[in-house]
Amino acid sequence: MTIQTGLDYIRSRSIVDCDTMDEQGTTVAKTLGPFHDCTSNQAIAYNELTKPEHAELLQSSLTKAKALIQEYPGLTIEELAIEIAMISLSLRIAPHITGHIHIQTNPYYSYSTEKTIVNALRIVNLTHHLSPTHPQSRICIKIPSTWEGLKACQVLEQAGVRTLATTLFTMPQAILAAEVGCTYIAPYVNQLRVHFEPGFKDPSPLLHFSALVQKYYVSIGSQTQVLPASLTSTNEIFALAGVQHITIAPGLLEELAKPLLEGNVPVVSLFDSPAVVEGAVPGKEVSYVGDEAGYRIAFTRDANGLSEEKLTQAVNIFCDMQDKLVQVFKGFN
Repeated sequence: MTIQTGLDYIRSRSIVDCDTMDEQGTTVAKTLGPFHDCTSNQAIAYNELTKPEHAELLQSSLTKAKALIQEYPGLTIEELAIEIAMISLSLRIAPHITGHIHIQTNPYYSYSTEKTIVNALRIVNLTHHLSPTHPQSRICIKIPSTWEGLKACQVLEQAGVRTLATTLFTMPQAILAAEVGCTYIAPYVNQLRVHFEPGFKDPSPLLHFSALVQKYYVSIGSQTQVLPASLTSTNEIFALAGVQHITIAPGLLEELAKPLLEGNVPVVSLFDSPAVVEGAVPGKEVSYVGDEAGYRIAFTRDANGLSEEKLTQAVNIFCDMQDKLVQVFKGFN
C-alpha cells in the first residue's frame, strides 16, 4: 500500500480498531475506515449518553429494560438500561467495522467470577434481542483483568464467547490471560487517570510492555492477540506500530490521517528496537492458571505494588462511571 499518512503507516503494520461509541466515531469509521473492531467502556458510554441528542435512546433503553427486567432477577432497571444503551450504541457502528463490537461488563462485578459470567452472557443475549442478525462471533466481552475476571474469561471462551482482558498492566496477568484463552488482551499504555485528571501524565507508560507481551505470546504459540489501549498521543501509537491490534480514539485517528511531514514517521517502532527484539520473556514453564496464590503474590509484587494500584484505580474509575450512568437513567425514570 502507498503510505502517505500516519494512519497508512500504522495500518501497514497493525490492525487498527476504533475506540468510541459516538456519532463522530461513526463518521470516522465511514471516512477513515474500515476498522476491524470497535472498543468501548463505561466512561466512553457516559460521555456519549449525556449528549442531548441521545435523549430518545435513553428513554427507549429504559422502556426496553422495564419490559425485560423480569427475565433478569437481581438486576435494577437502570443497570439493565445501561447495558441496552451501550449495546445499542455499539450496534450503530457495527456496519462500519469488519470485526467485533466490544462491550465491557459492569465494573462492580470485577471481583466475582460468577457475576461476570452471568453479565457477559446477558450482554450476548441482549445483543441478539436488539439485533437478531448480528452474529455472536462478532461480539467480544471486555472484562477487567482481575483473577476472578480472568477465570470468567476461561469459562466464557470455552462456551464460545469471545473475551478481552482489559486494564492489564503486568506479565502475570498476560500469562494467565493466554492460559485461559482470551481472544485479546488490552495492556493499558497509560494508567486510566490520565484521561480524568487534567495535567496528569503517566510517569512510566507501558510501551515496551506491550511489545514484550507480544514477543512472549509468539514464543509460546498463543492465539491471544495484543491490543494496546489508553493511548494519549500519536507518538505512542507510532512506537507501537507492529503490535497485532491497536485501538485508537477518534481524535487521535484524525491526527494520524494527516500527511506525514516529508513522508517520515516521527518515532521508531519499539518492534524494531534491540531492547525488545533481544529482551527476555518468560518461558513456557511459567504458569498461573492452577495457582491462585502464586498468581496473586506475583501480581501484587509487580513494580513494587504499582501495577496492583493501577488496576485498583481503573476499577474504581469505571465504578464511578457506572454510578454516573445509573444517575443519568434515574433522571429519565
